[in-house]
Amino acid sequence: MTGNRSGRHFLQIPGPTNVPDRVLRAIQHPTIDHRGPRFQQLARDVLDRLRLIFKTDSPIVIFPSSGTGAWEAALVNTMSAGDKVLMYETGHFASLWYSLAERLGLDPQLIAGDWRSGVDADTIQGILERDSGHKIKAVCVVHNETSTGVTSDIPAVRHAIDSAGHSALLMVDTISSLASIDYRHDEWGVDVTVAGSQKGLMLPPGLGFNAVSEKALSAAEKATLPRAYWSWAEVLETNQTGFFPYTPATNLLMGLQEAIEMLLGEGLENVFSRHMRFGEATRRAVQAWGLELLCLNSLEFSNSLTAVVMPETINADDFRRIVLERFDMSLGNGLGQLAGKVFRIGHLGDFNDLMLMATLSGIEMTLDVSAVPHKKGGVQAAIDYIGTQAQA
Repeated sequence: MTGNRSGRHFLQIPGPTNVPDRVLRAIQHPTIDHRGPRFQQLARDVLDRLRLIFKTDSPIVIFPSSGTGAWEAALVNTMSAGDKVLMYETGHFASLWYSLAERLGLDPQLIAGDWRSGVDADTIQGILERDSGHKIKAVCVVHNETSTGVTSDIPAVRHAIDSAGHSALLMVDTISSLASIDYRHDEWGVDVTVAGSQKGLMLPPGLGFNAVSEKALSAAEKATLPRAYWSWAEVLETNQTGFFPYTPATNLLMGLQEAIEMLLGEGLENVFSRHMRFGEATRRAVQAWGLELLCLNSLEFSNSLTAVVMPETINADDFRRIVLERFDMSLGNGLGQLAGKVFRIGHLGDFNDLMLMATLSGIEMTLDVSAVPHKKGGVQAAIDYIGTQAQA
């Protein structure tokens, strides 16, 4: 593709997502003194109101990092070398978290999954019940698996741990669900919530988050894995004064303050309802086309993204290339064992009904031009659904 393209590029991958103009304007403010009173006020405001997004009274640690850094921070602050960790293979990102745990010198056990279903809480409960010595120190699950478009039932996992009478910490990756799908750190009994800035929070990549329960803080006092940059203790101690122990991502924190203002201004329940509408409309379009949803269970459909299985004779990456070349739109690729088999439609973050219609129209037109076997009417099915929601 050469030359300039008119109009906006449609970034419809499941993250990084589109950054609102309000957030971009906040980020482009002149950098301020991260040891001065203006920054102190910014940090205190962000740390205080961020709790409303996580739905917690617990402290939240912010790192200049990707979500991968937040994964590592969750583990090194609470675990010791050789500790057993129970993890569930819901997809590519759950598998990466498992690999990271191995590299840190932990002893992770991965429950095999089919990459089309969420966490089976009964399986977790059975394993924990057999662990009479409580050698398993944490259960790590992904709330919304970005590679598959499958959302897992976190309260069910908490119930499984409690029913087994087990002491394991519950760690949850919310990187593609926070501020898009209802999530409740305190109410659901989560010990460490992992999040990132580049999806529902509508920021560029660069901030990682850990929301930390009292139980997790207690575990951190006994844990012996090496930690320096990732240490919660140093960050939380310095945060008491409104500062950080090292140079923070100042301008991203300015953007985060604006993003929090936007989310709370819309109302979190309205944010979740909007994402539910986008998810359902997209699924209706896919089903009307006669294509297959990767997620098998309707109770586990993601409202952040939809993964679509292509016919065996069609390479999904070739299809994505045509979408980009013809309509200047980026769709998510298949990851790991799904490479070339699926494409992913991101419908989260700073997104509205007309943006969704344009996204689905681009896909339907490309289904035509690329000769993918399908039925007509996917966009119309989405329009019909959105119309009924507007009248409700």
